[in-house]
Amino acid sequence: MKIFVNRLLVPTPSSEGKQKTPHTIAYTDWGDPQNPHVVICVHGLTRNCRDFDYLAHALQSDCRVISVDIVGRGQSDWLELAHDYDYYPLYLSDAVSLITHIQTQYQTKITLDWVGISLGGLIGMIVAIQPNMPIPINKLVLSDIGPLIPATALKRIADYVGKDIRFNSFEEFKQYMKVISASFGPLTEDQWNHMAIHSAREYADGSYGFRYDPKISISFKEREIKDIDLWQQWDQLTIPTLVLRGIESDVLSAETAAKMQLRGAKATVVELPGIGHPPMIMDDHQIKIVRDFILS
Repeated sequence: MKIFVNRLLVPTPSSEGKQKTPHTIAYTDWGDPQNPHVVICVHGLTRNCRDFDYLAHALQSDCRVISVDIVGRGQSDWLELAHDYDYYPLYLSDAVSLITHIQTQYQTKITLDWVGISLGGLIGMIVAIQPNMPIPINKLVLSDIGPLIPATALKRIADYVGKDIRFNSFEEFKQYMKVISASFGPLTEDQWNHMAIHSAREYADGSYGFRYDPKISISFKEREIKDIDLWQQWDQLTIPTLVLRGIESDVLSAETAAKMQLRGAKATVVELPGIGHPPMIMDDHQIKIVRDFILS
């Protein structure tokens, strides 16, 4: 089945306070475009919107599913300056622009749920606590992310993000991707292939690299890597929240997950054995957990 990718032109706010050249964000659109129950899906740090094809396929008869490429990833534009990736209000601005754009297509207010894997979950958490949102988030799903991210995990991620490695063949690229993504857990060969196809960028010389801007690693290079503590933001969260945690995760600890059940949103936490960071919501078991939560 051919999946069409839509594009939305959005502003580019910057830390200097001036608007820069607008950029486009790309997204897929599944299900009935008139269905007022909308689920926005947002991927992890170096991933892309096509990671959600399996979940979107399972949800499309009940919801409209919008899966977006974060700026600098997938089919979305790359920013001209590396420093703009380090300006976090940019990601909030993109999210608000997308939500506003979707709402303009309806005569009545939509019901909005958010599914975020890793970084996509962090963006959802921040969007959910914003006052005066055009449409508030109704339910939040977080895959393997929480309000405390240990420096040890960030250092591990920093070791591979932003390296502009080239491979002689697609197969070589796929094998490397499987190695650095082993913590995703046991995926089928079809799922690995799907991810590789949508993660690869073919260059004019026939070599392959990753389909994300290496400049997204700017935060790791220019800031001291230390724990990220967002408990203050978490404690503002009041909406129903589901958290998937890979039992072998180094990003979301068992201790942090336990506190997330007692503070803020008082989340429902489901732990998944044999998986690290993050559960990709591609297999039937994980999809059912998310689908049941969204449709309950």
